[in-house]
Amino acid sequence: MTPETLAEALLAVLAPIAEERRPGEPVALAASDIVLDRPRNRDHGDWSSNIAMRLAKSLGTNPRELAQQIADGLAQVDGVASAEVAGPGFINVRLDAAAAGALAKVIVEAGDAYGSNDSQQGVSVNVEFVSANPTGPLHIGHTRWAALGDSIVRLLLASGANAVREYYINDAGAQMERFALSVVAAANGRPTPEGGYPGEYITTLAGRVLEARPDLLGLPEDEQLVVARDLAYAFQLAEIQASLARFNVPFDVWFSERTLHAKGEDGTSLIDQALDRLREQGHVFDEDGAVWVRTTDFGDDKDRVIRRSNGEYTYFAADAAYYLNKGDRGFENKIYLLGADHHGYVHRLKAVAGAAGEDPEKNIQVLIGQLVSVKGARLSKRAGNIIEMDDLQSWIGTDALRYALERSPADSPLDLDPELLRKRTNDNPVFYVQYAHARTHNVARNAADSGVDRSEFAPETLTHESESALLGALQEFPRIVGFAAEVREPHRVARYLEELAGLYHRWYDNCRVIPQGDDPIESVHRTRLWLNDAAGQVFRNGLDLLGVSAPERM
Repeated sequence: MTPETLAEALLAVLAPIAEERRPGEPVALAASDIVLDRPRNRDHGDWSSNIAMRLAKSLGTNPRELAQQIADGLAQVDGVASAEVAGPGFINVRLDAAAAGALAKVIVEAGDAYGSNDSQQGVSVNVEFVSANPTGPLHIGHTRWAALGDSIVRLLLASGANAVREYYINDAGAQMERFALSVVAAANGRPTPEGGYPGEYITTLAGRVLEARPDLLGLPEDEQLVVARDLAYAFQLAEIQASLARFNVPFDVWFSERTLHAKGEDGTSLIDQALDRLREQGHVFDEDGAVWVRTTDFGDDKDRVIRRSNGEYTYFAADAAYYLNKGDRGFENKIYLLGADHHGYVHRLKAVAGAAGEDPEKNIQVLIGQLVSVKGARLSKRAGNIIEMDDLQSWIGTDALRYALERSPADSPLDLDPELLRKRTNDNPVFYVQYAHARTHNVARNAADSGVDRSEFAPETLTHESESALLGALQEFPRIVGFAAEVREPHRVARYLEELAGLYHRWYDNCRVIPQGDDPIESVHRTRLWLNDAAGQVFRNGLDLLGVSAPERM
């Protein structure tokens, strides 16, 4: 019996009770409105509901009396072993072994789809993250957002949303000119210009530019800058894309900032059009020759200039045009993942949403990540002043690095211990979970060698306490996925998997899948193989949501 079927049974019991107490006024509840929780103390049952306390007043009774009526009715439902009232009106429900154990077969037959849910059905969401300037390699801050952003999208997709991963390429503006000056200086053997980009990677890019354009140094200086900028930009962007691909982060959209500035056939850019659209909403005003957006109407600390008195657009103009473009592409909801130094962007971006006629509290969400430190990490030899993603990945490994970055909330500072993350011990969280998954495969291999298969399924035989606890945790997985998607917190999946691993190891220590000695193979052994494989499936599905592999052997 799943939580959904139990909720439906509870609603079926509740409906006639409500009709008796309030004739002609049916309870306006659906099964999805009935919250079922796992009691912390398993002695209190498999599930608990507070529905009696929620409805008692409207039904003209006290919570314990209503809870007792519901419990009496639930006790008669097939699959329910008992239903008891506790405290001020909680209903604790215990399922019989067959009803609880049936979940193992459900999970195995669902396969990769188990955990998927429809909690975000109909939601369209654009998740923008990393978005580093294409003027250098990705660093540790980008690495954290790459892991978290990708997993947030995986959770949204698993929960039924139409979600995409988007990378905003900051390929327009002063930083690109400084980038070009730095590459040209290196190509000419000159030192890095003031305000330019230092590091060996610039020298390497200059060499690649010269290889692609041997005539570079014979060109006029202004042409050198254009050629070097465009070639070095393409090389550096390709390197960024390769780094992210190695980190198991596939972006659906690479959006160039230049797109916002480009003039269309009508002679206007997306930024021009954005200004007109914001003016139509009534939040634009002119003052001192400049054009302003009254962002203070939406909680910003000051109004923002969108076009200066000299006719040049500000960065805010690009932000506004980009936000509107996301909506034009069909994304009602936008999530921005920004670094710890971007707190000032929160009100600014929400103000853009409000000025565009949308709800800043609904249509946009800005997540700010905290800093990451790494014990013993050295600065990049190539870049000189950062810890590179590629160096971390080579040192710690993709799985351990991703898992470590995802198992803590984004808004908490993080201190990584690479030596711990490289250990093959239970102290290492990713090893602990991956080892549990590998153990399910080892059990299955040994079972096959011993003649134990899944030709029989007798869930009523799964009566051991550790089996009840393991089944209870497996049943929670879809709810965990849906909630993690809703609150944008992948760490909830990681912590769930660690708890599941502990319950699986405990079950492994207490329940044999293979008969002992010359004992015959019985129904319980075949059924336990179903449970073992169900646990393996949930480990795989959970790790996949984190972008982490699930090895079959360790």
